[in-house]
Amino acid sequence: MKLLSRKVTCNTHGQDSSYFLGWQEYENNPFDEVRNPNGIIQMGLAENQLSFDILESWLAMNPDAAGFKRDGNSIFRELALFQDYHGLPAFKKALAEFMAEIRGNKVSFDPSRLVLTAGSTSANETLMFCLAEAGEAFLLPTPYYPGFDRDLKWRTEVEIVPIHCTSSNGFRITASALEEAYQEAHKRNLRVKGVLVTNPSNPLGTTLSLSELNLLIDFITAKDIHLISDEIYSGTVFSSPGFVSVMEVLNGYENTEVWNRVHTVYSLSKDLGLPGFRIGAIYSNDEMVVAAATKMSSFGLVSSQTQYLLSALLSDKKFTKKYLFENQERLEQRQKMLVMGLQKAGISCLKSNAALFCWVDMRHLLHSNTFESEMELWKKIVYDVRLNISPGSSCHCTEPGWFRICFANMSEATLNLAMQRLKNFVVDSTTNNGNKRSLHHYYSAKNSKKKSLITKWVFRLSSRDRDRDSESSDER
Repeated sequence: MKLLSRKVTCNTHGQDSSYFLGWQEYENNPFDEVRNPNGIIQMGLAENQLSFDILESWLAMNPDAAGFKRDGNSIFRELALFQDYHGLPAFKKALAEFMAEIRGNKVSFDPSRLVLTAGSTSANETLMFCLAEAGEAFLLPTPYYPGFDRDLKWRTEVEIVPIHCTSSNGFRITASALEEAYQEAHKRNLRVKGVLVTNPSNPLGTTLSLSELNLLIDFITAKDIHLISDEIYSGTVFSSPGFVSVMEVLNGYENTEVWNRVHTVYSLSKDLGLPGFRIGAIYSNDEMVVAAATKMSSFGLVSSQTQYLLSALLSDKKFTKKYLFENQERLEQRQKMLVMGLQKAGISCLKSNAALFCWVDMRHLLHSNTFESEMELWKKIVYDVRLNISPGSSCHCTEPGWFRICFANMSEATLNLAMQRLKNFVVDSTTNNGNKRSLHHYYSAKNSKKKSLITKWVFRLSSRDRDRDSESSDER
């Protein structure tokens, strides 16, 4: 008799990806400027650490909020006691107004349609539970955030069918790609319940165009399905073109069925750099979705203390205006540093205008146009160059040689060191006339027994990632 559930013993949590393996290797040998200067630099973590000083300055000037006081009197006991899972009204109002401010107040958000969750991970999973049954499918454009294989699938048993986007048009969503994904799902006997996009994109660092958003609305209208727009990077857009939320496009559909079938996910993890506070949200016009998601949120509530502190912070409009402007300025400067550092190493990247990372093109460094070669290159960068970056295969990219590199979770000095390491690697690996034979020789050098064993594991994981995208109709 089995003592453990199938959920515990199965291997569908998605964390066997090379994306998470890189994190493990970083944790085993983390870079520290003083204690471990030869360690692995973490460039696989999309954290925003550039504007903590602005947040800390506000906290210093607002001791009542940080000390859980109101008009100088402690409200610790009030916050410590049981709170309704609907959330504190003051915080929901402040969050709704902040979301509108990010979107230039072109749209407004009704706090009663906002569901608080413990981060966007919980928000996305909750929407899967609300919108799809086990064995049904959502379509996602590639490349997509590797964590979705865990967040959307593991507990819900919902399937992901990729919408294959390519570098030929900057990985833009097309009508043909949407239709091909829809037909592929039907070949696999999967009922499609919706499309999920990230806007701005993780991992591309680009915003969806108005034409893409209109295309998506037209597609879900024709197919009678849902659209989820994950907009957790909406406040990080630092250059043109500007950010257009799906909510702006939806404004013309108030009296149609589509009005209730578009849902937005938001979080303060990226825009405010507060992933540890676990603030996420679902916004939906569908009353049944809001009601069900609110009940489900009891499994991952946001603490009353966190809500109280952030309601005070977000209600300070002078602060939010200053923060958004300054943070976007800093992100733009840091992104330029990364792009320039890559250029000095002979590496280019997709032109981006948002988020905390760049989508980097290293196809010219592969010794063959295969995902095995991509993983070989990634292994060298992790273990020899000692940079943890995310391989494109973990993001289900259809083209070998693309990588996501983060730039906002480290100091300028650390970023410069990372770029110097990468430049040295490229120079060393392309000596002797820069031919691929020399590069292949570099890959083969200095392989320890440990690395050899890890390589086989990484290749196996990479192959598993590719297999997920090419399952036949009789494989569920």
